[in-house]
Amino acid sequence: MSQPYEESQLYRIRHSAAHVMAQAMLERFPEAHIAIGPPIEDGFYYDFDLPRPIQEEDLAWVEGRMKEIVKGDHPFSVREVEVSEALDLFRDQPYKVELINDLVHGRTDENGKEIAAPASKLTIYTQDTFTDLCRGPHVASTKDINPDALSITFKPPAGAYWRGDEKRPMLTRIYGTAWETPEQLADYLHRLEEAKRRDHRYLGEKLDLFILDPLVGKGLPLWLPKGAILRDTLERWLRQLLLDSGYEPVVTPHIGSIELYKTSGHYPYYKDTQYAPIDVDGELFLLKPMNCPHHIMIYKSELRSFRDLPVRYAEYGTVYRYEKSGQLHGLTRVRGFTQDDAHLFVTPEQLESEYISTVKLAQYVMGTLGMTDFRARVGIRDPKSDKFIGDDALWETATKAIINACEQLGLDYTVEEGEAAFYGPKLDLVFHDVLKREWQLGTVQVDPNLPERFELEYVDSDGQRKRPVMIHRALFGSVERFIGIMIEHFGGAFPTWLAPVQAVLIPIADRHIEYLQGVVAKMRARGLRVEVDTSNNRMGAKIAMAREQQVPYMLIAGDRDVAAEAVSVRLRTDEDRGQMPLEDAIAHIVKVVESHALDL
Repeated sequence: MSQPYEESQLYRIRHSAAHVMAQAMLERFPEAHIAIGPPIEDGFYYDFDLPRPIQEEDLAWVEGRMKEIVKGDHPFSVREVEVSEALDLFRDQPYKVELINDLVHGRTDENGKEIAAPASKLTIYTQDTFTDLCRGPHVASTKDINPDALSITFKPPAGAYWRGDEKRPMLTRIYGTAWETPEQLADYLHRLEEAKRRDHRYLGEKLDLFILDPLVGKGLPLWLPKGAILRDTLERWLRQLLLDSGYEPVVTPHIGSIELYKTSGHYPYYKDTQYAPIDVDGELFLLKPMNCPHHIMIYKSELRSFRDLPVRYAEYGTVYRYEKSGQLHGLTRVRGFTQDDAHLFVTPEQLESEYISTVKLAQYVMGTLGMTDFRARVGIRDPKSDKFIGDDALWETATKAIINACEQLGLDYTVEEGEAAFYGPKLDLVFHDVLKREWQLGTVQVDPNLPERFELEYVDSDGQRKRPVMIHRALFGSVERFIGIMIEHFGGAFPTWLAPVQAVLIPIADRHIEYLQGVVAKMRARGLRVEVDTSNNRMGAKIAMAREQQVPYMLIAGDRDVAAEAVSVRLRTDEDRGQMPLEDAIAHIVKVVESHALDL
């Protein structure tokens, strides 16, 4: 079991660097108000209410001053303080005063439900001239932060609403990063530049995959033909894989009675992420936020025997979640998305073996796509939170099954408190892409509680009616988000079997078009997706265009190729494989596609 990031030295370094940034910013902007400054997965940020817009020269000055502070070897000292002292210390910092009041009095939502319990004590951390309200942890001294491995990374100012509320002030968010060595920093900054080149929003437009039109609505992508082909190819492959693995397809509506989600607990637990109820003839409906209650009702439609279990239902189910406008991001954060959702109903005795089989299936899917660098995160409930429902014994049994599965499969996993679903513990597959960024993709969750809420049953071998256990699983998670991540991972250069266009046929002269049209017919008959470039561009420009579009193969035909019933093969990598007999070239591409090969 690996160490959680929050317990690592790198986390402490970045948390401490955020405080150093705040100190430098206050020296540059003495009238500024400071908000929060947490470490994040690849660095840190701090939010400021500034008296004027920040400029490039300000950021350069702040970064230089941060390095001076770090070299000063200032210890991070912690002290517990009374509320009155904390309020006095931060009397000129309204955001800190609000946080102190929340910590002391707790917070409630608009319905009066407690969302943050009152704190019994407050702590402050001080380094050099700067003091912040903070619970830590930090490094012992600023000397533990390497000044040559420290950088402000987000040059243009970024905005963030205070506490994520669009009705509150817009703050200036400054990002930075800190590493242990200069080499790590240089590698990260290189990856940051590469990330801009691979941005799925840029590539989605460039490769004609999807668009986001404000007239349609924010967070609601429109799939263009090439993007729809990519998506459909991915979905068909997984659908067949599931059918071969004993899953049964189901289809459920896009809306459901609010009573269904009250029974499941999704409403009001996730009320803030759901759209307002729709009144239909006096009955309230919701845009579907989750597929699982619908699958539960399909299971409940008839009495099952233990011989019928496990029952495995699968659906590409579209769901709708309210996301704030400032949090929307291309395909990776949208308001309507499709889950490759499945729910398994198993006996307690089947739970562990089914769980292991499900995780193995997830490993196979990720492996086929070349997305093999991932870790497992076991999410368990926070015993101090009232978010989680159900019996303690059921939670313990379900958690044990997940951890046993991780051990048997030899997974690198962490156990993280508070990361469970409200109804049960879960295993998330956290993928590292080619740029070493982490993305939470598939999830496999054990749920002993919804069967209780819906009174699900099966007849056991002793004739008694008993409760099944549910397994919730999504291998892609959100199809939209998965494809967004996949676009960036591959930089748009998809494996041939997924590429919307697998080969472009390029005539050297117009007299070669007729020959290539015959080649198109042969290739399409073999199930390949091909096009002929009949534009007036010169051959070199046609090759460049195909390469820009990340088409895997370019098949070129001139007089010698036509005479020999051949094609000259070029790859998107610019490799020239020379002339090949037509049937050999087609057979090679078919083999690459059918084997789901990652290489050309």
